[in-house]
Amino acid sequence: MELTLENLRKDFGPHRAVAGVSAVLRPGVYGLLGANGAGKTTLLRMLCGVLRPTAGQIRLDGAPIESLGADYRARLGYLPQEFGGYPNYTARAFLLYMAALKGLRRDEALPQIDKLLRLVGLQEAGRTRLGGFSGGMRRRLGSAQALLGEPDILVLDEPTAGLDPKERVHFRNLLAEYAAGRIVLLSTHIVGDLEAAADTVFLMKDGRFLAEGSVPDLLHSTEGRVWELTVPAADVPRWQARATVAALRHTPGGVTLRLLADARPDEAARPAAPTLEDFYLQYFPEPEGGAAL
Repeated sequence: MELTLENLRKDFGPHRAVAGVSAVLRPGVYGLLGANGAGKTTLLRMLCGVLRPTAGQIRLDGAPIESLGADYRARLGYLPQEFGGYPNYTARAFLLYMAALKGLRRDEALPQIDKLLRLVGLQEAGRTRLGGFSGGMRRRLGSAQALLGEPDILVLDEPTAGLDPKERVHFRNLLAEYAAGRIVLLSTHIVGDLEAAADTVFLMKDGRFLAEGSVPDLLHSTEGRVWELTVPAADVPRWQARATVAALRHTPGGVTLRLLADARPDEAARPAAPTLEDFYLQYFPEPEGGAAL
């Protein structure tokens, strides 16, 4: 199975949200990383057929997805960024409704629904109305509906938003198990989730892929650029003006800064092992702004 993105572009009037993206996806877990407004959600919506590209093509095993129609949609599971469901439906009733939309018979759907509610930790909430769900419970239910029918292609937009650390670990393990023989593409602001779960990460900025590769390969590109330096608290603003400060913590000796710099920023600076967050900050050193598209 091969999902090919060929020079995809999407314009909204004069604004170009996606500006010529190409990639080849085969079974595995892919992570999409970028700031708000980078074009991540627009790209995922095109992959799911919600938006039509302004230019370019998406192919599944060589065939354009628009020519595959319902056959493509039957192989697709999608969790959108904004997922609410219907507040008067119970979780089980909502999943049964979604299963019907996907063309699953009731006798096929019911065992899947019971299994999925257990997988996402909502087995005790199956008869609870969605209006009483927390944000994290809604995201877990959204993931369950995306998994209905065991799709070959699973597209998840911010799947771990609102989940606590234990729920996120459980979800990452679920994805790793599910991805065998399937394509899983997820977008998230939680860098640690991609570091733990993704086989390949795409870094997206201004509608383009700036970098792609495995996490070890991306971290290799950051080696020699991450430093730790302990300074008096009064010197912190000066360092924040001089370099990208990835983190700081107060210690008995002062404030220890984690800095990104091409060369040793101070003779007392110590080299540090890079993380995916450090790699991200090379491209997005300033605070995020703007609305996600």
